[in-house]
Amino acid sequence: MRRDVFQALSDPVRRDIIELLSKEELTVNDVAKQFDISRPAVSKHLKILNECGIVNYEKKGRERICLIEPKQLIPAFLWIEQYRSLWEDRMDSFEKYVNKLNTKK
Repeated sequence: MRRDVFQALSDPVRRDIIELLSKEELTVNDVAKQFDISRPAVSKHLKILNECGIVNYEKKGRERICLIEPKQLIPAFLWIEQYRSLWEDRMDSFEKYVNKLNTKK
């Protein structure tokens, strides 16, 4: 089954795995040690990330090293980016509203 980047990002554990691997390459066991869930559960999350093309593996001896493929996150970034100005405008309006309330006090 081919999955997409949005499916990968839909789960908080997978987002945390992406964040971990963006900082350093880790073995599957090292990734699993970072979570309070079973190793098989972490392996399932890694499998989904691999199917999405976000994580690849490199064999080093008997260990599998997890490598992040940040290019695969570009579709999600581009989709989110289109809404940035909308949220910036709303945050600016909210800030003006709060400042207006504070000046009335």
